[in-house]
Amino acid sequence: MKHQYSSLLLIAVFFFFGCRKVNRDCNENFFSNAPQSSWFTSHGGSGEEAHGHFILNCSDGGFLQIGETGFIPNSARLFVVKTNSNGELLWKKEYSSAGHNLGNSAIETADSYIICGAINQQSALLKVDKSTGQLINEWTFPNFSGNNAIEHICETNLGYAAVGYQNAEDPNNTFFTEGNGMLLFIDLNGNITSTVDINPYMAQGYRIKNFNNELIISGLTEGANDFALIKTNANGDILWNKTFGENVSGNTAHHCFGLDVNSDGDIFLTGHTVSGVQNWDTYTMKIDNSGNQVWKKIQGNPRGFNPKFIHDEAWGIKATADGGCIVVAGTGDEYGRYNRRCGDNESSNTWRVYLIKYNALGTLDWENTYTSNDGDWAGEDIDLTSDGGAIVAVDNGQFGFLKINPF
Repeated sequence: MKHQYSSLLLIAVFFFFGCRKVNRDCNENFFSNAPQSSWFTSHGGSGEEAHGHFILNCSDGGFLQIGETGFIPNSARLFVVKTNSNGELLWKKEYSSAGHNLGNSAIETADSYIICGAINQQSALLKVDKSTGQLINEWTFPNFSGNNAIEHICETNLGYAAVGYQNAEDPNNTFFTEGNGMLLFIDLNGNITSTVDINPYMAQGYRIKNFNNELIISGLTEGANDFALIKTNANGDILWNKTFGENVSGNTAHHCFGLDVNSDGDIFLTGHTVSGVQNWDTYTMKIDNSGNQVWKKIQGNPRGFNPKFIHDEAWGIKATADGGCIVVAGTGDEYGRYNRRCGDNESSNTWRVYLIKYNALGTLDWENTYTSNDGDWAGEDIDLTSDGGAIVAVDNGQFGFLKINPF
């Protein structure tokens, strides 16, 4: 009996301390209505890693992702990947020699894709063939000051309107460069027809949408202290400008990256904030077409770890048919100092794709995280698909394509 009691004691001690190593301060939220993923593929370039920033659901049912392979300032190449509707590779292209090059976003036109970014630290647009990725035209704009880039573009009646920055103070940051915001009007032949100084309103123009021949522009204010939002007429004349942000205990950093506009003209913005929270959390809002804030939401730490150590960084947003929106983010421990586990495979250090769905009133419909067993995943951008689901750009060291089931 003595040996039996000793064995039971050893089992109890092992169970107690074993369970303690599996951190119990995690408590992942579970929503039964959250969609699952149906497939995942990834495609790399010639560089050691590849990082996508933007994804597009194309008219042929395939998907286009834009970013870089390699790293700025010395080894980055502008990189674009096109897949079919199942994520199978159709083509991939690198459009620049190694150096300080950026692939920021793209639009689809009737006859091509227009890629936005920078070649050798100068703002650039690339017009490429849809079927092959073959370069049709490369337009660079050398007349802007310092390190500069085009972040995003939309079609207008006379060509294109584009936003970006010049005079970057932090040119090796691929997301926020502390520059001077700019708005450009470009004709169909790649010639700049006019420019508008939007630097009084934002240090970096990040996204632009054309709604009823008026331009909605989002970006970051100086120091990334607030979300910045501008509405202009078709000529770029400012109709109104707004800033949005919190100021809790002196923390005012708000990074605005995602913009979408629904068919009613409602505007959705997302990014992340450290104001009033223990670490970066997602920060999302709905704005009416007059620039009035309808609602705002802060959301994060979906796995229930200690929020002091968890970063929740939102990058993309899409308006949904119910008047709400879906946000894509990444969630994880940025610095690895916390290093807690929850269950056999779950670690705070492992980054996950993080999706958040809000309804028209800003109520949380669901949130969910997505991962694999082969390392970090972080959500970089999202687009809706014709089946009622979504396609997510995943950073896993390559260009990841994650298909989300209908929701």
